[in-house]
Amino acid sequence: MSQVTVRSVVYQVDGQPYESRLAFDASHTGPRPGLLMAPNWMGVSAGAEKIAQDVAAKGYVVLIADLYGQSVRPQNGDEAGAAMMPLKNDRALLRKRMQAAFEQLQKQTEARVETSKLATFGFCFGGCCALELARSGAPLKAAVSFHGTLDTPDVNDAKNIKGAVLVLHGASDPLVPSAQLPAFEAEMNAAGVDWQLLSYGGAVHSFTDPHANVPGKMMYDVRTARRAFVSMHNLLEEVFGG
Repeated sequence: MSQVTVRSVVYQVDGQPYESRLAFDASHTGPRPGLLMAPNWMGVSAGAEKIAQDVAAKGYVVLIADLYGQSVRPQNGDEAGAAMMPLKNDRALLRKRMQAAFEQLQKQTEARVETSKLATFGFCFGGCCALELARSGAPLKAAVSFHGTLDTPDVNDAKNIKGAVLVLHGASDPLVPSAQLPAFEAEMNAAGVDWQLLSYGGAVHSFTDPHANVPGKMMYDVRTARRAFVSMHNLLEEVFGG
């Protein structure tokens, strides 16, 4: 029986403490594929932990990346925006935070990670983060974005992507400009990336978040969320070799 537990992983970036959260099945002692999860703009939260636990139960070691720092835990949208925007506006810094967490996923000693089988996934702002980690050239088998923005400062960085890319997009999402979709497709095609973009009819932003309840803007959609997670798990099974 699955016994998913969550542990803290504390480390330093530029002399400041960060606290990511590690979810894994404690009943399984062998090495498992490792997934770096980039949470939405609320950062490391109870909601993020619930997602990480659900994914870890499928046979993965999941690390929730702390992108803001140990002392920054947003309690509302204003605080989340204040923490997120400096990273959205400085993709080099965003990538540095993601890379630091990615290193922790591989070197932590709580759960054994099969370092030849690594991937990343993220939600909203975290979807952007997952794609940026892939564009940085990290050794990922896959990068998955759930209702995330798709823009990047230098489209030529897509040539650094080493694995498959999956974008799970709400077709009615008002927070992801429609112009980003063809731009993203052109970026991926120019770099020869193995990519997929699934667009879900009627879905808006935050369709995987049970707490999202702003009609026409950010809304939970249980059917779309289920379909999207199935798509992610199918891809991971494929790239990790079953």
